[in-house]
Amino acid sequence: MVQEKKEGFNEWFGSPYYHILYKNRDDKEAKFFLTNLLNHLKIPKEAKLLDVACGSGRHSIFLNKKGFEVEGIDLSERNIALAKVHDNEKLQFHIHDMRKSLKENYFDYAFNLFTSFGFFKSEEENQKCISSISDSLKNGGVFTLDFLNPYRVIHNLVKEEVKTIDGIEFHLKRHFDGENIIKEIKFNADGKEYEFEERVKAVRRLSFLEFFRNANFMLLQTFGDYELNEYEPESSERMIFIVKKL
Repeated sequence: MVQEKKEGFNEWFGSPYYHILYKNRDDKEAKFFLTNLLNHLKIPKEAKLLDVACGSGRHSIFLNKKGFEVEGIDLSERNIALAKVHDNEKLQFHIHDMRKSLKENYFDYAFNLFTSFGFFKSEEENQKCISSISDSLKNGGVFTLDFLNPYRVIHNLVKEEVKTIDGIEFHLKRHFDGENIIKEIKFNADGKEYEFEERVKAVRRLSFLEFFRNANFMLLQTFGDYELNEYEPESSERMIFIVKKL
């Protein structure tokens, strides 16, 4: 049997098996969160929206269906190919590195949702991501970043788990190395053995606040879940930051 070991977040996130493993992610939950977010932000219909690390585009598509002009960016060619099927006059997708701004001072709102941050190795690269989003926004533009709550995740790690989806048995192992939350993913498919790794930096709240300050953002709110309840460091499921470009 042929064994393939692939490293690098882009190879895994662009893999068809990534979408199989996470196919049961709750679209209702995503729509619930986005609806609450839109109600809170009160975005005018003429606003231009940027979806950063958009994956296959489900959030961009939802926002576009609400009548907004949206552009989504992702580093994965496969994800963007899947997303571009939905392109229209007010919805465009681009293969683009989130460490670089897409358009200078162009967008009114930007989103980075469902833990699509923290996959780069260095603090400098993470800062580049936040700064590039700032560069893409007009002055007064609003950015929403939705990230896992590292304290809760680290203290509730399921160390080993097996999930069978579409006939594929995914063997998952998780651990925290003091800096990163790591998930090892092993499975057999199509006559091959695959091994991937998800490595998310456990970025703390204070680090995010420093990233925001360095990128000329002012914190407006911090929420702890998709109902937009107040953030509680030890118990909230998420860290959802809403910041404004000065």
